[in-house]
Amino acid sequence: MTKEPYMNTKRFRYRIKTFFIMRSILVAFSLLLLTFAGKAQLINPPSGDNQICEVKQYMGSLAHVDVKYNSPGVKGRTGKIWGDLVPWGMEKNNIGSAAEIPWRAGANENTVITLSHNMLINGKAIPAGSYGFHIIPQKDMPWVLIFNKTNTAWGSYSYDAKDDALRIEVSPVSAPFSEWLTYEFTNRKPESTTLQLRWENLAIPMEISLPNGNDLYLAKFREDLKGNKGFYWQNYIEAVNFCVNNNTNLEQALTWADQAISGTFVGQKNFTTLSAKASVLEKMGKVVEAEAMMDQAIKHPTADVIQIHGYGRQLLGAGMKDKALKIFEYNYKHHGGDWPSPAGMVRGLSANGRYKEALEFAEKALMVAPDEANKTFLKSAIEKLKMGKDMN
Repeated sequence: MTKEPYMNTKRFRYRIKTFFIMRSILVAFSLLLLTFAGKAQLINPPSGDNQICEVKQYMGSLAHVDVKYNSPGVKGRTGKIWGDLVPWGMEKNNIGSAAEIPWRAGANENTVITLSHNMLINGKAIPAGSYGFHIIPQKDMPWVLIFNKTNTAWGSYSYDAKDDALRIEVSPVSAPFSEWLTYEFTNRKPESTTLQLRWENLAIPMEISLPNGNDLYLAKFREDLKGNKGFYWQNYIEAVNFCVNNNTNLEQALTWADQAISGTFVGQKNFTTLSAKASVLEKMGKVVEAEAMMDQAIKHPTADVIQIHGYGRQLLGAGMKDKALKIFEYNYKHHGGDWPSPAGMVRGLSANGRYKEALEFAEKALMVAPDEANKTFLKSAIEKLKMGKDMN
């Protein structure tokens, strides 16, 4: 009799322990089921016809514009989009915090336009960033395009004009029918592009441009050349060529050219670096110095037959017929008639009216032409020269 209470106590403890173990297992199993159930859910289910679209356009290689939007369709409502489905002016609102709202310029969430750098839209400045894009359509009047600092809202229901970063006026233009609301980029240039919204029979364009595109690239060159990219002469030449082609920052370009030629750990005196410096000097109006530098480039051991031929073609294109012929003659003499030096002689002699001599070289060039395209070109040149015509 004395053992029974003890046994009951032991059995009770066993049952309590079993209860807690089973409860822990059940809780863990329930959490596991919830986890699997959560993973099985569609986080972003399809939203019908108003599907998410995104378009991106670079201006040059650094600056870009991104547009993310939901694209509704006309769906047979031709003639009922503008002024009906999309009302004129501000629309009364009884859902969100705004009393009146503009059109969301798409469907569902905000249409978001992201600018990678400070830009101009129709000539008006706007900082880099992401903006909720809205429009106030107006009958027989320019439409108001709005770039708002709030870019995470649903539609325009919480629109607040106090957060507008920029407003511009644009007149819509007629356009070929577009079933789907679409944003597209046209008139693409290195420093500007036209973004337009198209839907049904209208297009709403806006010009986006970089205020100082050259400065953007110059700053990038300076930054890159301070790092490991500054240990390669080719990168200095890229910066030099940019300055020459855009007629900008020529003093800096001259410094970069010298760095490419003779800089510590970088300098490489070769045809490319010497001719790059010559191009800077020429752009600066230092013609005598430029010619002397180009003479060094042509006579440098690294100058090959194709590079010299290319320079002769440049001179010919610039109308410097006599100088071009001298370069072609030098190339032919110092490269043993290797292609394309005989073709250069044909061009140089023909440009200077020496058709009979040009014809002789054309026949020599035809024998060493490397491919059918060049052979076809030379056959045509020969026919022109026989008629006493310039083949260039």
